[in-house]
Amino acid sequence: MGGKHMETGMSRSRKAFLIANNIFLGLVTIICIVPIVNVLATSLSHPKLVDAGRVFLWPVEPTLDAYVYVFHNTRFWESALVTLKRLAVGVPLNMILIVLAAYPLSKRVSHFKARKYYSAFFVFTILFNGGLIPTYLVVVNTGLIDTIFALVLPGAVGVFSVILVTNFFRAIPSEIEEAAYMDGAGHFSSLFRIYVPLSTPVLATVLLSSVLNHWNSWFDGLIYMNKTSNYPLQSYLQTVLIATTQIKVETGEAIDVQRLMASLQFNSRTLRASQIFISMIPILLVYPFLQRYFTTGIVLGSVKG
Repeated sequence: MGGKHMETGMSRSRKAFLIANNIFLGLVTIICIVPIVNVLATSLSHPKLVDAGRVFLWPVEPTLDAYVYVFHNTRFWESALVTLKRLAVGVPLNMILIVLAAYPLSKRVSHFKARKYYSAFFVFTILFNGGLIPTYLVVVNTGLIDTIFALVLPGAVGVFSVILVTNFFRAIPSEIEEAAYMDGAGHFSSLFRIYVPLSTPVLATVLLSSVLNHWNSWFDGLIYMNKTSNYPLQSYLQTVLIATTQIKVETGEAIDVQRLMASLQFNSRTLRASQIFISMIPILLVYPFLQRYFTTGIVLGSVKG
């Protein structure tokens, strides 16, 4: 005899919630995608049609002239190289310092008696900071102005990321570490052979956050870099976005942007759109591969422990 199968149907309220939730998420997705599509369409459209307001989501009279100009723009690629250097230095530094700070903070007070004092110190830095001017003076007096370290050292330890990783480490069974100690492992062996391999979701989350912070940061480049050749990509794009009549190049010459655009048969909107879209491509390529860890890492790192 076959057993009875119990039907498990969803209630009307549950179905209504799922429908409303899907509609809401669909609208949020559209709101996020439309600006990107508009930037792409603007960058590919004829400048006169862009000025006339005839471009929205689809290129009109497509042309690649703006991209050809960008690919021959040495300042754009110089700033992109600065950003790549910033990522190469800043992201590993962030990850190493965050992991090294989170490991002792994840221990019980019986193992690390000063833990509560360090935890209070980290929380204090979330609530209060020295401010822009003291931070700038520290960077100046330490000789970091116009160096890559001015972009990576002030924010090298992300306290929120330290808290996430700390809570994730606390959720790892202590018996695993105790077994490693019995086999002769030390703290560093335990950290890098047990904790780090078991913490892929939260570390991927912190890695993604670090990459996004370094890639999107622009204000520190403007205040810590005196030479425009040292601007990271987003700082350079910010100067392009706010430039309306004149820009200052490294030679000290003032160039009329409107006259320059007219001579090149471009306009500022198509050039800005092409440069912005090119700067988005790396993040658009990287994010899908790390996004699947993001929710897991945030939830486990903030709840457990």
